[in-house]
Amino acid sequence: MFDTTERLLTASGASLAYHYAPASVAPIGIIIVCHGLAEHSRRYRPFAEAMAARGFHVYAHDHRGHGETTAVDAPIGRFAVRNGVKAVIDDTMALRDRAASVHPGLPIILLGHSMGGLIALNAAEDFPGSFDGLAIWNANFHPGLAGRAAQILLKTERALKGSDVPSTLLPKLTFGAWNRAIGEGRTDFDWLSHDPVAVDAYVADPLCGFDASVSMWLDIFEMTFRAIGNDRLLRLPQDLPVHLVGGGQDPATDNGQAVKWLSRQMHRLGMTAVTCAIYRDMRHETLNEIGAADAMAQFSAWAAQIVSRSVENRLRPGMTS
Repeated sequence: MFDTTERLLTASGASLAYHYAPASVAPIGIIIVCHGLAEHSRRYRPFAEAMAARGFHVYAHDHRGHGETTAVDAPIGRFAVRNGVKAVIDDTMALRDRAASVHPGLPIILLGHSMGGLIALNAAEDFPGSFDGLAIWNANFHPGLAGRAAQILLKTERALKGSDVPSTLLPKLTFGAWNRAIGEGRTDFDWLSHDPVAVDAYVADPLCGFDASVSMWLDIFEMTFRAIGNDRLLRLPQDLPVHLVGGGQDPATDNGQAVKWLSRQMHRLGMTAVTCAIYRDMRHETLNEIGAADAMAQFSAWAAQIVSRSVENRLRPGMTS
């Protein structure tokens, strides 16, 4: 069923393409998946089917400017002509609300990979209390001065050639630099995974690996720096379960150091249910890496704890069941 593309018309004007894996055993929860940059939701089928077998309804959508989602202001590589951050977050919340209405009463977990992690954290901050758990995988919220310099370069590109054409500089400073850091050179995307089959599938996929526009890169950096302000992180419930995942050989997150940094920031602000797992031998795409089953098992155990907590809360005196 995950292969079937379903559609949701959102208030942002998008025809949101999404894929759904229904729980194949008694349902216990809902997982919403936000994919990364220059990919699409169909790539999460193995994860969706594994979680469906554990009792989760799984929804994964194509963000604006990606995959099969269409909008008049969002061709491939662009979120929107303006207010792209708001649009991509509103689309995510529209799918969340659709899932909640179809499966009322079930706890909802939001999982975001890489760019999807940026979207997920911003969405959880914009709509606190909307999710029972938040999983952020392989996302870099700590690009530092290099990130600020990239914003300046992007604004220069925008001034010279416009915002809705592919950036010339950022692919070299991100994907290109990350692949050079791996040093293998078999393909331009070896930095994604040690698994050559997974890498080759990405390279062969016509919906993967495109160059994002200047405006999309600017939106990505806006989400990066916006989300980590103390005023933003403090919008999250202090006891919100957060599961951070990184790869010890992922150049996009400074080999997992950026993931650890976010964990420290959250703990510093008093968040009490933050866990952090760095898989030493993994690169960027945890779910397409050698050993992905171990990461999925750990995620499943964490998600099961959220379900148990939700049940306990409903059974407390004064709570409705």
